[in-house]
Amino acid sequence: MASKRDYYEVLGVDKNASQDDIKKAFRKAAKENHPDLHPDDKEAEARFKEIQEAYEILSDEQNRAKYDQFGHAAFDPSFGAGGGGSGFGGFGGFGDINVDLGDIFDSFFGGGRTRANANAPRKGQSISTSLSITFEEAAFGCTKEISVSRIEPCADCHGTGCSAGTTPEVCSDCHGTGTVRTQTRTAFGVMSSTTTCSRCGGTGKIIHSPCSTCRGKGSVRRNKKISVNIPAGVDDGMTVSVHGQGNQGSNGGPNGDLLVTITVLSHHLFQRDGTSVLYRLPISITQAALGAEMQVPTLDGNVMLKIPEGTQSEAVFRLRGKGIQSLNGGSRGDQFVTVSVQTPKGLNSEQKELLRQLAETFGEGSGTGKKKRRK
Repeated sequence: MASKRDYYEVLGVDKNASQDDIKKAFRKAAKENHPDLHPDDKEAEARFKEIQEAYEILSDEQNRAKYDQFGHAAFDPSFGAGGGGSGFGGFGGFGDINVDLGDIFDSFFGGGRTRANANAPRKGQSISTSLSITFEEAAFGCTKEISVSRIEPCADCHGTGCSAGTTPEVCSDCHGTGTVRTQTRTAFGVMSSTTTCSRCGGTGKIIHSPCSTCRGKGSVRRNKKISVNIPAGVDDGMTVSVHGQGNQGSNGGPNGDLLVTITVLSHHLFQRDGTSVLYRLPISITQAALGAEMQVPTLDGNVMLKIPEGTQSEAVFRLRGKGIQSLNGGSRGDQFVTVSVQTPKGLNSEQKELLRQLAETFGEGSGTGKKKRRK
């Protein structure tokens, strides 16, 4: 008894802790150290038993009072204060009760827990890759063939892991279940826990003559070319999922998925904003002032855009239905054309004189912005 840790220390509470504090501390400590969360960890199992023992004493007011007065000795059957079966030896009445640690865990943490069955069908892991596509491919959708490395059934042993002409043996320790049940006698009675079978590693079978190709695993890693359909409207950074093209499942479980993250390459003319396409159209001063019909590129080819006279720089025009299709198959967005009026450079003397004459008609000075005084 002298080597036991203080029960309050085990639960991480002080001696004045309320019953509610003790219960909360027990829930947290038991959850962190439960053997089902730490398979084959003897230290975690020992801590869990210690936590259970501490809670059993401190959660009972009478036992807690005895512990506060006499310590661990109060529950030693040979200790005088514990005579008459009133000490911890009184738990001997539980000696024939077989309590599963998982049942205790469920009762405190909400239930609904299901034990992992080593031989249950399991879905394979998903695998991830990336793919770069053009602006147009993202807008209209495309089909791409990519190469990925994934885990597949071994073609030589057909997934059994055994060499030709041999079969696996059912593990005699777990009888093919992949798990073994152990029992430990504690102050609460006989505690049972389920752990992975150490002999077969949880597979439930023993392979005496493993396949030379997969070395008994039943699966190998191979490069596989897969066709990926990229939907119209996909945007940069989105992920396309290809069902069933990931790693092989186990025990007859389905394959995982292939997750393809899309990178959309930049375009030399267009930018994207959701389903809208943005384009900047440079025009001259005369085109802006007098108006013009301009050829504008779109994803569907060139179209004519009418620029009304007196158009100012940064004016925006809409081309309906020339944007990008909604990802879910809805209507297409629009293209927005922003006009950028360009100031001419490198004018010759005649052109400069014409501009001065034009400025005079607007009542502007030549180069100063001030009105020229008449003599």
